[in-house]
Amino acid sequence: MADLMLFRQEADGRDVELRGSTVALEVEVERRIEAGTEPMLGIRFLASEYPTGP
Repeated sequence: MADLMLFRQEADGRDVELRGSTVALEVEVERRIEAGTEPMLGIRFLASEYPTGP
């Protein structure tokens, strides 16, 4: 499986790849995906994932 690649869209419409160190934690990837689903797919998250134990 290939590495996960994330991009940021610049004001001029160009897509710029984010460095791997920018998204070191799974929580950051999750946050970015949740933030992008409503504009892209029309899906809005009502709550995020919360830890339930140690």
